[in-house]
Amino acid sequence: MHSWVSCQLSGARWPAMSCRVFVAAALLGLASLRAQESESLAERGLKQLIEQQQALMAEAAKENPKFDEEAFAQQMEQVCRGYEALLRANPNLAQGYAAYGYLLSKLDQRKQAIVMLLKANELDPNQPLVKNQIGNYLAEEGKPLEAVNYFLAAIKLAPREPLYHYQLGTLLHEARDDFITSGEWKADAIDRAIHHAFRQAAELAPDRIEFTYRYAESFYEMNPPDWDGALKAWSELEEKAPTPVERETMRLHAANVLIKQDKRDHARALLETVQEPALQTQKQKLLDQLAKPAES
Repeated sequence: MHSWVSCQLSGARWPAMSCRVFVAAALLGLASLRAQESESLAERGLKQLIEQQQALMAEAAKENPKFDEEAFAQQMEQVCRGYEALLRANPNLAQGYAAYGYLLSKLDQRKQAIVMLLKANELDPNQPLVKNQIGNYLAEEGKPLEAVNYFLAAIKLAPREPLYHYQLGTLLHEARDDFITSGEWKADAIDRAIHHAFRQAAELAPDRIEFTYRYAESFYEMNPPDWDGALKAWSELEEKAPTPVERETMRLHAANVLIKQDKRDHARALLETVQEPALQTQKQKLLDQLAKPAES
């Protein structure tokens, strides 16, 4: 797969994206366009641009040693010019600004992207993907207290989208000190919010390992920790893990929880089943804990 290809636009570097996900996101509610003739033309133009993106991204994602990066960059530049022409002709097309802003953000043209996204949000404040992308930008700019409101707004508009819950949990976790220092959040409240956000993501997308794994980790951060809940989460992850190393990784976590519960014999027995060479360092650390006297 061509994970990165060169681009001639503003010196950017272009990530190859999942076309299915990109196109689904970029459509952003085209059905909401009214049936007037001028808007119908705008809708068709936007669909055509998205179809071009889909074809280009699908080609970039293929394993092809003869992939023409220069041609790809030129064709993507034409897509960007198409967006600019579309928006000049349709300055109130919120979905067009949203789709173009999303594309620019994926192409690492962040400043240009946020201008488009803010315009899309001004024209139509009910696009959850736009809220989420603005939240991402603010988080990356070191403004978590502003970003959180956009993530919460995205969740309110699309409560069953797991990504939005996951990103909220990640923001709260990474900027925990900032939220507490602001005086608007208490430590126990933010820890509960982090755990709840990851739980929502895991429940909505139980097959997404990045969501379920982070949910299991969040048990450690609760005060007091819910060790029984953590043990159950790691056990369920082990059952779903597709490879031996992943299954044994979950066992290491379970053994760690058992040690914290002072179930030392059970933890020791579980650690004996961890045989993967890549996990021996972590295993030894837990064995060293078992060698120490139990805390009173």
